[in-house]
Amino acid sequence: MYFKISKKDFLAALSTAARAISNYSPLPAFSGIKITADKDQLILIGSDSDISIQTILKKSDDCKLEIFDMGQTVIESKYILEIVRKIDTDMIEVEMVDGVQVKISGKSAEFKINGMNADEYPLIDFSKPMETFTLSNESLKQVITQTTFAVSDKETRPVLTGVNFSCDGSVLQCVATDSYRLSKKSMELSNNVKFNITIPGKSLLEVLKTLDNDGDVEIAVNDKKAQFVINDTIIQTRLIDGVYPETNRLIPLEFDFELTIDAHELLGAIDRASFIKSDGVSVIKFTLSEEGCILSSKSLEVGSSTERLNSASFSGEPLEISCNGKYVFDAIRALSGDLVKFSLCGEMKPFIIQSLRDDQVLELILPVRTYA
Repeated sequence: MYFKISKKDFLAALSTAARAISNYSPLPAFSGIKITADKDQLILIGSDSDISIQTILKKSDDCKLEIFDMGQTVIESKYILEIVRKIDTDMIEVEMVDGVQVKISGKSAEFKINGMNADEYPLIDFSKPMETFTLSNESLKQVITQTTFAVSDKETRPVLTGVNFSCDGSVLQCVATDSYRLSKKSMELSNNVKFNITIPGKSLLEVLKTLDNDGDVEIAVNDKKAQFVINDTIIQTRLIDGVYPETNRLIPLEFDFELTIDAHELLGAIDRASFIKSDGVSVIKFTLSEEGCILSSKSLEVGSSTERLNSASFSGEPLEISCNGKYVFDAIRALSGDLVKFSLCGEMKPFIIQSLRDDQVLELILPVRTYA
């Protein structure tokens, strides 16, 4: 194996592939990046067995690449990234010498690093699943940012650590919940597909890091894996086993109270009250009437805060409802638009938050009981 490539392109591809590598790799080979020099392209693969990333560099006007000798090797990711990042040159030469040892050179600097035999790297099947659909980069960004914050961080119910993607026709529904809050995003697709899968939240966050500002992403799924094809990069993730809970029955359909409020004013008020906590949780209380909205927080250990929200408009009988302030803050921050609407059923019943500008996403939050 012997090739020459621009430092900028090589470092970008290495950084992309390395994002799939865990500090606690199940196999020694998974601590490295597999590099394959083919006829006219360079293929880089990183994996931790749960998520795998393959990115391809091809010779073009934008990418300076010359392959003199084909071959493949596996190099510890932290070492090759460190070398390529710090080497002071525009073009880098990579050559395999003495079996598995790899020489990396540029200008007057030369490094020799011990690689691993590529045959020891597990075979990863990047074949495309049958069910495919396309989303724009911007749409996929919205799906990820508006759902992943609500996944559970507890492994007691593994299926809740992922986002459920389901479609039976042309409407994609993406749902995340930790059983105390729920986020649901709906989106119209250009074709009909049928699937019901749960993708790990951490895998979706890696996809988010790779998305460009424009263009489309091809998504292919089956009952074992999901693939995201972004330009010349494939991000492939295993799915979470288990049946995702039926969440539609949790979402109220009729409401007795409605609050409309400026999102920025409410976020600021919650942020100012967030230091007042009981047992590590910031509980906020909305006191609602047609005269206005008062946001308060109280803790025996810390103190209390009270703030009137001037932009609030409320309809319904007077109501007091308490909830986790962080949950409301996260939900509103995930929505777009200046005005948000709270649809409520009662003091201890789940309520919904939506943007007046986008009815394709809703956030549901369970209230909490307070005794003061």
